[in-house]
Amino acid sequence: MQIKRRWQGLHWLCICIFILVLLSGCQQQAADDIVVLYTNDVHCAVDAGIGYAGLSAYKQWMEEQTPYVTLVDCGDAVQGDVIGTVSQGAYLTEIMNAVGYDFAVLGNHEFNYGMERLAELISQADAVYLGCNICYTGDGENQLAAVQPYEIVSYGDVQVGFIGVSTPESIVKSSPAYFMDQSGNFIYDFYGETGEAFYAQVQQTVDDCRAEGADYVIVLSHLGIDEVSAPFRSTDLIANTSGIDAVLDGHSHSVIPCDVVANCQGEKVLLSSTGSSLQYIGRLVITAAGNLQVGLIGNFPDRDEETEALIQEIQSRYQEDLQQVIAYSDVELTTASDDGIRLIRNRETNLGDFCADAYRAVADVDIALVNGGGIRADLSAGDITYGDIIAVHPYGNTLCVVETTGQQIVDALEMGSRFTTKDSSDGVNAVGENGGFLQVAGLKYTIDTSVESTVETTAEGMYVSCGSNRRVKDVQILQEDGSYAPIDLEQTYTLASHSFLIKQGGDGLNMFMNDPLLVDEGMSDYQILIDYLTLDLNGEVGENYRQSQGRITVL
Repeated sequence: MQIKRRWQGLHWLCICIFILVLLSGCQQQAADDIVVLYTNDVHCAVDAGIGYAGLSAYKQWMEEQTPYVTLVDCGDAVQGDVIGTVSQGAYLTEIMNAVGYDFAVLGNHEFNYGMERLAELISQADAVYLGCNICYTGDGENQLAAVQPYEIVSYGDVQVGFIGVSTPESIVKSSPAYFMDQSGNFIYDFYGETGEAFYAQVQQTVDDCRAEGADYVIVLSHLGIDEVSAPFRSTDLIANTSGIDAVLDGHSHSVIPCDVVANCQGEKVLLSSTGSSLQYIGRLVITAAGNLQVGLIGNFPDRDEETEALIQEIQSRYQEDLQQVIAYSDVELTTASDDGIRLIRNRETNLGDFCADAYRAVADVDIALVNGGGIRADLSAGDITYGDIIAVHPYGNTLCVVETTGQQIVDALEMGSRFTTKDSSDGVNAVGENGGFLQVAGLKYTIDTSVESTVETTAEGMYVSCGSNRRVKDVQILQEDGSYAPIDLEQTYTLASHSFLIKQGGDGLNMFMNDPLLVDEGMSDYQILIDYLTLDLNGEVGENYRQSQGRITVL
C-alpha cells in the first residue's frame, strides 16, 4: 500500500536530523526532493534568531538544489511588536512578500487589527491564506472570502495538499467584537462548538484533498499543544482524523523538532513546530522514495542582502512612524504630583484613570484594573505620538477579560493597597509604593491607612488571604446611569486588565488566574490606549481628564 511505502523506515528519520541541520544548516537535497520550509509565531521579530534575511538566504540555497521549495507560515506573524502596531501589519506583510511565502494561516493575533484591516492585509499578501474551518454566517460582505480551505500543489508528478486550520480560540484570544456584526451577533466561527464538529470539518477537507488527487496532505495549523487548548490542540486533531501525513503547528510557541503522533486509525503522523520569534525555522522533506523528514534549523551563516536592506529601510520608516501624531491632549496626563514626586504606585492619578478607562471602554466590561507599576511615562499636553503611547505601556502585555466575583475584586484592591500610607511622600521621595497599586475604572474605593494590612502572602509574594479587618472600604461599582452602588461580593462581574496581572499573577495579584477567560491575550496594551484615543475619544483628550476622577480615597 502507498501509505505503508511512505512510512517505511520513518521511525529513524526524525532522529538526528534536528541536530545535524542545527549544527551545519547545510544538508544537501536531491534534485527531486520536495522541501517545505515553515515558520510560526514570528510576532514581528523580523531580525531576531535566524531572521527573515537568514530565512530568505536559506530558501534560496534550497532552491539551488531542488525546484520544489514551498515556504509557509503557521500564524501570528503580523502582531507582537511596535513595528506591527504602527503599520497595522503592513510592514510584516511587505517583508513576507519579499522573502517569498507561498501559504499562510491566520493565527489568533492576525485578527488584532480588526476584520477590515485583516482583509486588506490578505489582499496585499503574495501568500495564499488557508483556513478550512473558518465559517461566515453574516448577511454582508465576508471579509475573509479570500481565505481558501486548501490548495493542491503539483511537484512534478507528485501532488501535495496544503490545508489551513485556525484555532477556535481565536475568538477569545483576539477580541470577540471583531467576529460579530453591529448587532452583537457572531458571524464568524471556527467550528468550535465541539471537538467533534471541529474534527469533522477538517476530516472533510482532508477527504476532499485526497479525492482531488493529493498524494500527501500537510496541515498548516495554529492550534498548539497546551493543555488548556484541548480539545482543539494539534495532537487532538491528529488523534481524531485520518489521511494527514504531517502537521506543521503554531500557537503554543512550542519547539517540536519532530514528534510522531498516532491518528484515529493508528497510523503515524509527523508533528513539528518552530517555537517563536524565528528562533528556528522548520524544514519538511518529501523524498522521491516517499519518505518524510522533519527537522529544525537554528542557524544559517548567510543573509539575503536584498531582504536585509528592505528590513533596514522598513525599520527606518518605523522609527519615523513613532513620531506620527495620533491624538492631541488639552491636559498633561501624569504619573506624578505637581512637585514631580511619583504617585502612580500609591495614589490615583489622571493618567491612571485614563489607562483604566481605556481598558474598560475597549473591552466593554464592568470594571478595569491597571497596576501602577505598568504605567511608565507621562503624556504631555499637546500632540501625542505613537512613541509617546508606547512609552506609557512599553511591555507589550496583552488584553485579558475574565468573569470574576466581587470578593476577588476587593481582595485585589486589598493586596494592591497593603503598603499605602497616609502620606504619599516624605517631601522628597514617594513612600508606601507598590507596583501592584491598582488604578481603576468602573469602581471607586477608600483605603483606611489607620488599619494595618492583614494580607498574607507566600514567600514569593503571592496573595494567600486577608483577615476580616480590612483597610479597603466602601467599594462601589459604577452603574449604567452614572451612579455608584455597593459591590456585591457574590455577584459576578466582567473585568479587564492585561496578561501580566490576569494570567501571570503579576505583583502577587493571583486571584484571577483561574477565572473563566472571555478574552485571552487579545490586543497589545499600547494598542488599547491607541484605540481608546482614536476611536472613543476621537483623537482628543479633553478637560475632564485635567484632574483625577476621585475614584481612590486615601484616609
